[in-house]
This record gives sequence, C-alpha cells and structure tokens, in this order.
Amino acid sequence: MTSNAQQQIDFTVNRDNLYREESFTDIKVAAIRRLVPVKPDGSDDESRATMFMAQTQIMTPGGPFVLQAMLNAKTIEEAMDEFPAAMQVQMNKMIAAAEQQQEKQDSQIIT
Repeated sequence: MTSNAQQQIDFTVNRDNLYREESFTDIKVAAIRRLVPVKPDGSDDESRATMFMAQTQIMTPGGPFVLQAMLNAKTIEEAMDEFPAAMQVQMNKMIAAAEQQQEKQDSQIIT
C-alpha cells in the first residue's frame, strides 16, 4: 500500500452504529457475543435491536480456523440454542469452499 493510499482511509467512527459488546463462553467450544446498540453518549439505544454473534475455532490441517455467524436470537438462551446449528452451517460452508479450492487446484494441475 502506498503512503497516498494510506492517507485516503477514512477512520471516522460511525456514531449511528455503536454497540456495547458483551461476551459469553462455555470455555469449551462456544463464544457468543451480545451486541447491545448504544447512543454516542454510551446509553442504550432502544430503537435498535440487540444482536448476537456466534464464534468458535476449529483445528484444520492448515491450523486454527475461526467460524462465526450472526444468530437470529433475542435472548442469550435463544442464542445458545441456535449456536450448534449455526456453527454446523458455517463449517459446511468452509468444507465446501475448501473442496472447491482443491478441485480448482487439481484441474490446474491436470490441464
């Protein structure tokens, strides 16, 4: 990146899209973040919905890989219930992408 390009990056904080982040974990596999919308003064912004994000890490032959997904949940209990299926979907997507990449590499070797 050139110094000109570096000077063009906009680092302005979007004050209309602020969230307070709270973390929950079972210290085994699940990490769930609750993102509570806040106003620029730090008070809760009840005009926007709280969001939940799931995250886990799996070991692959290439090293650790982070899976994450937004959860359609309104409470931490709902988020915990949705966590396994959401992570399975993300893992399936990761496997499909890896298989597609492998097929692409195999076809380049053959031709």
